[in-house]
Amino acid sequence: MSAKQLLLIDDEPTIQEVVKISLELESDWIILLASSGSEGIKKAEAEQPDAILLDVMMPDMDGIATFEKLRDNSKTQTIPVVFLTAKARTAQEFQPMNLGISGIITKPFNSLQLASQIAKILGWRLKS
Repeated sequence: MSAKQLLLIDDEPTIQEVVKISLELESDWIILLASSGSEGIKKAEAEQPDAILLDVMMPDMDGIATFEKLRDNSKTQTIPVVFLTAKARTAQEFQPMNLGISGIITKPFNSLQLASQIAKILGWRLKS
């Protein structure tokens, strides 16, 4: 069985680094990175990751617009998406787009528990 691929779309290099390192330590997943919504959509089309971790607050195209474009694209519409947000929004606030949102993780997150949070949301296993 091949390792799961997770695409992180986040404009903050520090968040990218923390997420990548913590997930690689706690799992055997392959972590792909994108710094903007448009870059993330292109990478999702090309790489077909098993899931996307998507920052909500980004310049240019925010996470909600990115999510909508991913859903409108036949190549990416079935990829599970987990929102990563600094705003303590509830799932009800995202209800209009809830078709396909797999979960929401709020920042700041505990980097030591991030992999298990994602695994629980997506039903994935961590490395043994």
